[in-house]
Amino acid sequence: MSVGKAEAHSPDRASSTGFSCVVPCLDTIDEAAIKDHLAHDQFFWLDLTTPSSKEVDALRELFGFHPLALEDAAHFGQRPKLDRYGDYIFLVFYGARDVPSSEADLLREVQMFVSGKYLVTLHQDQLPVLDEQRERLKGVLLHSEQFLLYRVFDALTDSFFPLLSRIDDEIDVLETAVLAGPTDEQLQKLFAMKRELVAMRKVVTPQRDLFARSIDELADLPGLVLDERDYFRDVYDHLIRISDLIDSYRDLLSNTTDLYLSTVSNRQNEVMKQLAIVGTIFLPLSFITGFFGMNFGWLVTKGITPTWTFFVLGIGSMLATCVLLLRFFKRKGWM
Repeated sequence: MSVGKAEAHSPDRASSTGFSCVVPCLDTIDEAAIKDHLAHDQFFWLDLTTPSSKEVDALRELFGFHPLALEDAAHFGQRPKLDRYGDYIFLVFYGARDVPSSEADLLREVQMFVSGKYLVTLHQDQLPVLDEQRERLKGVLLHSEQFLLYRVFDALTDSFFPLLSRIDDEIDVLETAVLAGPTDEQLQKLFAMKRELVAMRKVVTPQRDLFARSIDELADLPGLVLDERDYFRDVYDHLIRISDLIDSYRDLLSNTTDLYLSTVSNRQNEVMKQLAIVGTIFLPLSFITGFFGMNFGWLVTKGITPTWTFFVLGIGSMLATCVLLLRFFKRKGWM
């Protein structure tokens, strides 16, 4: 199995609207620059990492955001959602980290304020995918404001693919290891990967359904220049692929869990069979030694008095019993 990433679209493609712009990309609150961009109706992108309460207050003063939207922006851990506030939209969108340090560090929440004049993104930790887009788009002539939104959505969406590719490889390795010999560490790894997929599914599925509706919501924003909706449909297609991959990997992990339990059960059956063989062999031996160990007068004085009786009746009968049982087990295929 393989997980791929779609090729990025070129910003130099001819615009069907004849519109073009250079979008300023800011990573700090520069009040003078923001006020100037708003006054001249110049679309810009403001990307803030771990915004402080002072910066949130500055956003309220500069943009006039609704108190409910700012309250959500101050508290991360929101579900994927889209709220319309007049001429702008508050959107919660998720990306992923390729190598998370912990299960809670798997997903990356990005809160967005989108209007026809600006894109404001807020997130708790540094996001390399957004930093890369911000650097790549500085000074680049874009054929529509929509293209900037597409690049942000596409970067966050495609950040799931490396993580899913890693999970795909780990499932293959895990299946091979389980067949070689199941261990408790493998079972813990199975459960950890299942929790990762469940965590992704909780955001990807509603995010996929949300984005289908957000295309029309974004198109209705006043002042936002849209070239065409193919870009947003491309992001939606990626979300569908990610959702399908998550479901497929969950099924694979369930199959791997069944394989683990089946392998453990087969090994337990082998052990039980070996113990049954040992017990079966020692059962007649115990009878023979018990019989000849009985302290009856006739048996002691006449039955087993000669030396040959020890070797023939005692040792000989036990050896003959072992040989007959071993031949019987081999004919049955138990050994």
